[in-house]
Amino acid sequence: MKLKVAILISASCVIAGFAGAQSPNPSAASTGAPYTEQSVWDITLVKTKAGLSDDYLRGLAQTLKGTMEEEKKQGVIMDYKVLLGEASNREDFNILIMVEYKNMAAFDGLREKTEPIMAKVLGGQDAQRQLAVKRLDVREILGTKTMREVILK
Repeated sequence: MKLKVAILISASCVIAGFAGAQSPNPSAASTGAPYTEQSVWDITLVKTKAGLSDDYLRGLAQTLKGTMEEEKKQGVIMDYKVLLGEASNREDFNILIMVEYKNMAAFDGLREKTEPIMAKVLGGQDAQRQLAVKRLDVREILGTKTMREVILK
């Protein structure tokens, strides 16, 4: 399960990097922007099946945590967070997984940086695939989003 989340996060980061290679607001670099650009967050919205949130989080503690800590140690990411809350309706997420990158350029060559880490922490492709399949039983990824943190002027 954790492997699947890690794979999804890595894959979404790569895809998001290609899709969002530019600033969301081209005028942000100009002096007239009402904010200063900061780090970039890759966010995954997760909906766990009823009563299985703790199971999912236990899985993340075994896979995602190790992967993220190693990526942080190697300077691939700045930080990561997992947020837990109540879903507002049946279709809503109840867990957010957030991964912080220094900037959009951090997505360049991301797969080449993260695959060896995932293999080291989670095992080979077969082991990663098995974890991903197991996670399908306890959660659904509702979406991913890449957003830049800004500081208002």
